[in-house]
Amino acid sequence: MLKLVSMRMSMRLQQSLALLFRRKFRVASPAFLLLFVWFAAGCRHLQHNSPPDMVYVSVRGNLYLHDRVAVVSNRVAEVENGEPLQVIERAGRFFRVKTAKGAEGWIEQSAVVDSGVYDQFARLAATNEKDPIVATGTLDNVLYMHVLPGRMTQHFYLEPAGTKVELLARASAPQYPAQSSAPAPKPVAGAQAVPGLPQAHPEVMEDWWLGRDSRGRTGWMLGSRIYVNVPDDIAQYAEGQQIVGAYILKKVFDPESSFPDHMAAEYLTLEAPLKSGQPFDYNEVRVFTWSVRHHRYETAFRLRPIAGFLPVTTGTTSGPKGDETPTFSFVIADNANVITDPATGITRPAAPRTIRYQMIDTVVKRIGPDVGPVPLLNHAANRKAKPRKRARRK
Repeated sequence: MLKLVSMRMSMRLQQSLALLFRRKFRVASPAFLLLFVWFAAGCRHLQHNSPPDMVYVSVRGNLYLHDRVAVVSNRVAEVENGEPLQVIERAGRFFRVKTAKGAEGWIEQSAVVDSGVYDQFARLAATNEKDPIVATGTLDNVLYMHVLPGRMTQHFYLEPAGTKVELLARASAPQYPAQSSAPAPKPVAGAQAVPGLPQAHPEVMEDWWLGRDSRGRTGWMLGSRIYVNVPDDIAQYAEGQQIVGAYILKKVFDPESSFPDHMAAEYLTLEAPLKSGQPFDYNEVRVFTWSVRHHRYETAFRLRPIAGFLPVTTGTTSGPKGDETPTFSFVIADNANVITDPATGITRPAAPRTIRYQMIDTVVKRIGPDVGPVPLLNHAANRKAKPRKRARRK
C-alpha cells in the first residue's frame, strides 16, 4: 500500500513539473534541465528500489513466517537456521518471502542475512576445503559460526550443542574491540613478560578456532566453547595445561589391558597454556607410550617450552630392522619475530623451522636435515633468584 501511494505521488509531481515547464519556460535553462533530470531519476529509483533476491535465516530455531505485518498475525510456516528464502517484496524492515516448499509469509530483516554474507561463508569453506585437520572438538553449547574471529563480526550458521567439528586453525581476537562501548579491562598488576617472543596483547584476548561441521559449513567459533577431543587416559596428564592436539603414532598389543582388542594407542600430544592470546599455538610437545610391563602410559619424550605452530605432520618411515616406524614433525619459531594476520589474527613465525623426529620402540630420536638446537622460551628471567645461604663461621 505504501509503495503504491509513493508511486502515485511521484507520478503527479513529475506531471506538475512538466506542465510548469511548458507554461513558464519556452527555452529551458541548463540548470533547470539538470534539476528536472535529477528529480526524475530519484523518483525512478524510489519506484524500482527492489529488495534482494535471496535471504538466509541467521537466527536460532522456532522462527515462523507470518501472514501479515501486524501485532496480531497467523503463523504460516516454520523456518530454520541457514534456510534460503526467496524475497517477493519489502515493507520497511520486513520481507515477504517464499520458502522452497512454496509457503509465503513475512519475516523481519534482523532475522536474515543477504547473499553477500552467504557468499562470504561459501568462499571461506572453499578456501579451507583442503586444509589439514589439526584436531577435532565438541561444542559444549549452541554456538554461532563467524566469518572472522571476534564476537562483533558477522555470524550466520548456528551449531547445536554436542556438534562434532573439525578444527583447522587457531587465532586470537580482543574480547572488547576498539569500537565497542564496553570498557577495556585494566592489565593485571605484577604481570611479567616472557622474554624471547612478543607477548600476549594487554587487552583481554580470546582464542578462536576455524571449524568445519559434518555438512562442510566452515566458520570461526569461540574456543572457550569447544572441547578438544582427547582420550581420557592421557587427558589426566595435562598438568595444568590444555591439550590442543592428540595424534596416534602407533598401537601396541597388551593382553592384560582393557582396550578394544587389547591394542593400546601411543600418542603425540601438543599442550598450551590455559591463558588465551598467546603468540604461539602450543609450547610443549609430548609423546606418551604404553608400558606393557606396568600397563600404563609413560612419557617417552618431552620438549618444552617452545614456540610451536600448527599443523603437525605424522607418518612412518623404514626403521633399522626394515619395519615401519612412526615419525612426526612440527614447526617452531627460530627467533622472536612472528607475523600476525591483521584480518584473522592467525600468528605465524617469520623464520619458521621444521623439526622432525622418529620413534623406535619407546626411544624418540631427532632426524632430518635440521638437527640444530631448538630455541626454548626463557622462563629463567621470571624466576626470582634464591638467596644464598651464608656460610657458617667456625
